[in-house]
Amino acid sequence: MIDELLRQLGDLVLGSVPTMILFVLLVLAYRFVLYGPLMRMLAERRERTQGAVEKAHAAIAAADAKSQEYEAKLRAARAEIFHRREQRLQQWNAQRESALASAREAARERVATARASIEGEADAARRQIEASVDQLAWQILRVVLPTDVTNAEGVR
Repeated sequence: MIDELLRQLGDLVLGSVPTMILFVLLVLAYRFVLYGPLMRMLAERRERTQGAVEKAHAAIAAADAKSQEYEAKLRAARAEIFHRREQRLQQWNAQRESALASAREAARERVATARASIEGEADAARRQIEASVDQLAWQILRVVLPTDVTNAEGVR
């Protein structure tokens, strides 16, 4: 019975050899014809997807870097504009102060000239008044005193 069982088993194995060979050939054909190209295509698709994602991340990082660079340039430009504005204001203030100082000095000179002119005119008027004091005094005396008193004394 064991012999027969072994013989049946041997016949069965011998009968299944072509099936096993076909199965192995079919697995090898599947591996080379379908599975290999399918895996290459999936790997390529995964690589493209990851490459696109990596490119997107790189583009986002580059955009952020550009944005930060532009912001830094904008801050620098604003600071430069503010600095130039401050310089211009200081320059205008200095020019205004210079103009005010010139105007003050010119006004002082005019006041000094006017004062000297007025003092000169006052001195001239004093001299004229002092020169005509005697004559005015005699004229007042003639008007106030009777005419015979003034003629007796030899009033001019």
